[in-house]
Amino acid sequence: MSVADPRLPAAYLQPGTSSFADFLASQSPDLLPGRRTLPPGQATDLAPHGTTIVAATFPGGVLLAGDRRATMGNIIASRDIEKVFPTDEFSAAGIAGTAGLAVELVRLFQVELEHYEKIEGTRLSLDGKANRLSALIRGNLGMAMQGLGVVPLFVGYDVDTAGGRIFSYDVTGGRYEETGYHSVGSGSLFARGALKKLYRPDLDENQAVTLAIQALYDAADDDSATGGPDVARRIFPMVHVITAEGGRTIDEDRVAEVSERVIAGRMGRPDGPHAPLDGGA
Repeated sequence: MSVADPRLPAAYLQPGTSSFADFLASQSPDLLPGRRTLPPGQATDLAPHGTTIVAATFPGGVLLAGDRRATMGNIIASRDIEKVFPTDEFSAAGIAGTAGLAVELVRLFQVELEHYEKIEGTRLSLDGKANRLSALIRGNLGMAMQGLGVVPLFVGYDVDTAGGRIFSYDVTGGRYEETGYHSVGSGSLFARGALKKLYRPDLDENQAVTLAIQALYDAADDDSATGGPDVARRIFPMVHVITAEGGRTIDEDRVAEVSERVIAGRMGRPDGPHAPLDGGA
């Protein structure tokens, strides 16, 4: 096609795959996150990394939340990075791992879902979305082997089962469905401990938001790469909720109110609330 020719290449005008990532791989593979060439060696400390993401289901929905800190080695690279992204009306992804690649991968996933809906005239099932994300992560395996891994946490509302679902991944694209709650990132061990003690399947939405803030607080308490609620700078976790009505990001003022209530409670009990014991123990 000459410079003066305004027409699109033929490939753009022919019926093709419903996968935007596959189309991009055939037309401009260099634009895919995992197709770039790096010099030999580890690159782990060369780029900011996002840390802790938590998710929990509740009757009629699912919640996804993340702290706001990104680190580069022992340095705080950013105090207010966004790690939770709606991917369509009924799903969202939280990023852990190499921040720049993770954000790019999630944006590609957003286009992938929109492209499928326009080509096929229908929305992918939640399992289909989870599988598409798995394929995108697998395409980044070369980068992951050099220390630039991307490990998202994916959640969505399943219209077929009328409930929320949670999917975790490994760097090879392996997909695992989680029950009730889950966490990924450097502070996930501590966040998951809090979730394990405080989670109940009958939590309402407000209680689920408080649960997420408690878990992120515990992660920040023991993991230096996770940022807790920053009252002085007014930086608080991001929380996204998805129900049958669709997804919505919880207003920052509401998250701040819950965070300040959690912090006030920690003044009297630094280790956080204790879960009740059942069975007369």
